[in-house]
Amino acid sequence: MKNTLYLLIFSVLTIISCKPTADNSDVIDNKVKVTKIDYPEAMDKIFDNHGSIYKWKSMKAMTFEIKKEAKNEKTMIDLHTRHERIEASNFTSGYTGNKYWVEADTSYKGNAKFYTNLMFYFYAMPFVLADDGINYDKVDPLIFDDVAYPGYRISYGDGVGISPKDEYFIHYDPKTYEMAWLGYTVTYRTGKASDKIGWIRYDNWKIYNGLKLPQSLTWYKTEYNRPTEERNTRIFVNVNVSETAFPEGTFDMPAGAKLVE
Repeated sequence: MKNTLYLLIFSVLTIISCKPTADNSDVIDNKVKVTKIDYPEAMDKIFDNHGSIYKWKSMKAMTFEIKKEAKNEKTMIDLHTRHERIEASNFTSGYTGNKYWVEADTSYKGNAKFYTNLMFYFYAMPFVLADDGINYDKVDPLIFDDVAYPGYRISYGDGVGISPKDEYFIHYDPKTYEMAWLGYTVTYRTGKASDKIGWIRYDNWKIYNGLKLPQSLTWYKTEYNRPTEERNTRIFVNVNVSETAFPEGTFDMPAGAKLVE
């Protein structure tokens, strides 16, 4: 009887301990807590093909360089806060969370605020399409060279990011769920939604610390909002993705820099 009672108590405790938690999150390697989000099934498969959203969210720091003739353009970004530092031949710029700054010579004609996170966003596809505040809508396949690439339209809630009216279109290989194309609109300078879509092809991938990321991005000429032929390609080198955060002060504004409003 006593043994039966002990067995009953043990069984009840075991059931309680195995009960799913109510916070709807997972813990990776006892270190990173990731909130589960109900992505469309195809988006889940795309993320898995590229290393998984859980692997992505366990990373804290990313560095990459875009090949340039004079000097490579180097980007360092905190993957959780999106604080950023860009070092190029004629400027250095950064974002600290509440400040945009730039230090440049007279040849610099860019807009540091507009450029903040821009190349990172293109480069870190498809994972940045798992950010908070995103809406997913299925769209017609993109037809290119007689191949149909299914896809989703990505839009943002009001007040999300610098340009909430921007839209993205992700299209993928229907057999492998590898990302193949990105369509995008640009609205930042006008503040108004645009119906003009640019296109980038993604077809040159490499594994970095368990994540499949592009080695190059190819922009295409367009006609009637569809890609037609290659326009230019950007090559990415010296890529590093790490679970270790950047040292404190990496993104601080230097003494000679100017604030960007």
